[in-house]
Amino acid sequence: MNESSLDRIYIRDLHTRCILGIFPEEREKPQEININIILYADLRKAGETDAIEDTVDYKEVKQRVLAYVESSACFLVEKLAREVADICLASPGVEQVTVTVDKPGALRFARSVAVEITRKRV
Repeated sequence: MNESSLDRIYIRDLHTRCILGIFPEEREKPQEININIILYADLRKAGETDAIEDTVDYKEVKQRVLAYVESSACFLVEKLAREVADICLASPGVEQVTVTVDKPGALRFARSVAVEITRKRV
């Protein structure tokens, strides 16, 4: 199945806190971050059967992402986005993922800085 025919599950505005940044003051205490995830999967069977085992368990994905992020201490937003993408791709049924990590207040005069990546199952 090619990516244009895959369905999407959105996890929007997942707010959490973690150590993230390269400066000493960013390494002292957790900062607010916002994560958006798009999981690409074939959801046709789930639409027919109405059975949880035929879809992506997005609650489990969210729990695994939060557990990782809250205990992480990445220097770069890019690294955190890649780690979240890897967690999502390890979930059964997920063929591709797009992850956006926003770090509010990272730049003076800007609401946030965000990194968005798209990765495919290999």
